[in-house]
Amino acid sequence: SPQRLSELAKMDGAIILAADASRIARANVHLVPDHNVPTSETGTRHRTAERVARSIDAPVVSVSEAMSTITIYVGDEKHVLEAPTDIIFRANQALRTLERYRQRLDEVRSTLSSLEVEDLVTLRDMVAVLQRTEMVRRIAAEIEVDIIELGSEGRLVQLQLLELMAGVEDDRRLLIKDYFHEEASWHLEESLAALDAMDSSKLLDLGKVAGVLHIPDAALDLDMSATSRGYRMLAQIPRLPESIIERVISHFGALPDIIRATIEDLEEVDGVGSARAHAIKEGLSRLTETSILGRYT
Repeated sequence: SPQRLSELAKMDGAIILAADASRIARANVHLVPDHNVPTSETGTRHRTAERVARSIDAPVVSVSEAMSTITIYVGDEKHVLEAPTDIIFRANQALRTLERYRQRLDEVRSTLSSLEVEDLVTLRDMVAVLQRTEMVRRIAAEIEVDIIELGSEGRLVQLQLLELMAGVEDDRRLLIKDYFHEEASWHLEESLAALDAMDSSKLLDLGKVAGVLHIPDAALDLDMSATSRGYRMLAQIPRLPESIIERVISHFGALPDIIRATIEDLEEVDGVGSARAHAIKEGLSRLTETSILGRYT
């Protein structure tokens, strides 16, 4: 019980948990780590905790009642837990920021869709959407850390985050898949990894973001025309399997050709029967009409 744990913690020694944290294995244990292990701490308890964490593969928690702090050490990492009220305040501020960024992302994504159906996309248009998508993901990643630290008190924050991030991950993957230059040594996974590894300063540079598409340097011009393959647009059609999308794109090559295709043309694709051809044609017609209306109204 919390009361008994509190009494146990009054002892000077450490409390050792079982590996699965299901029970207390030892209590009032005097830890004697190697004094040669480096530490940046000054207090005896925190210095010991940091040295133990750096010596063995186990997290160490140091609680200081006098300083009202709880510090977690894992290997060379150190994290000081904050008060739940402070974390919730920060998370709510981040959620408001995320909401604004998501709204802007939806705007530029809608503009890109309308340009795609008219085949008027430039590399700058596409990269601007990719940049916004990655910014939204990184704000969400910071909020996820707060949710972990809040534990059960972070449920409401997590629900709001899930709502704001709906579809963002899939959109990011499909967006890159629509425009990146694939080679034997460069595939979709490499583009996604390169975007993940990009630091914040480079993310603000559209030219650097465009680099993850692996377009040859000689052809890399943000104002160059770019044509979507159609993955992102076709994914918006209900009940259209990814395998069928791959076959349709493999057959036609680009979104403008898919949009111009007749039902008979679509039926020629392996696995696309009459019903599915009608669904693709009607779905693209609806998306095309919505995108163009959204742009000019």
